Amino acid sequence: MRTDALLPADVILLGEQHDAAEHQHIHQHVVARLAVDGKLGALALEMADAGRSTAALRSNSTQLQVQEALGWNNKSWPWTAYGPAVMVAVKAGVPVLGANLPAAQMRSAMADIQLDSRLPGPALKTQQQSIRAGHCDLLPESQISPMTRIQVARDISMARTIRQAALPGKTVVLLAGSGHVNRELGVPQHLPDGLTVKAVLLRAGPPPAASDTGPDAGKAPAFDVVWTTPAVPEKDYCAGLRDRLKPP
Repeated sequence: MRTDALLPADVILLGEQHDAAEHQHIHQHVVARLAVDGKLGALALEMADAGRSTAALRSNSTQLQVQEALGWNNKSWPWTAYGPAVMVAVKAGVPVLGANLPAAQMRSAMADIQLDSRLPGPALKTQQQSIRAGHCDLLPESQISPMTRIQVARDISMARTIRQAALPGKTVVLLAGSGHVNRELGVPQHLPDGLTVKAVLLRAGPPPAASDTGPDAGKAPAFDVVWTTPAVPEKDYCAGLRDRLKPP
């Protein structure tokens, strides 16, 4: 299986497209493969807040008990999509850890100008542009820096969770959106150099054209490897955002 090609690794970052069901199936397969081989040290999640954990639960805990321990928000993150990978780890006796920045800390992150220096200048500008594009160029310019700080703070929170969970001879797996596992912008920027990290882009649709052939096939500059899955129908997320942001 292609999971084996990622090893040895202290950390595997799986960067998904949230509406691609096949990506959540890959989560389950990767977690199961590592768990069966006794190599899974922890499963960290963007989908739950840092500080939440299943470490105190038994391996035969129910799905409801696991959701309660993680403070699961089913509206934002459908349990039917992410629960299978989580439960594989729980049944294997491996801790599942919330890694995302808690909502209560977001306001302070927005105002924390020190976060502006946690990325190199060019990377910060790229991240700011990603925030603009991700909000369909509808955000006021005054909100770009604060929203970028939240993104950086989220990445720092996930990196901290991974660092604290790292164990010699084991692999910590992070499930997150692809932007968070980007080597140039995301979580890898905040991990110590001593950890061996593999960043995987799960891409719904064809691979990047520049990497179709040759020794770099299946790669993208900001990721160690790209795993492609069938394309999913495009959705106009901007239409809904326009409706929410337009003045009354």
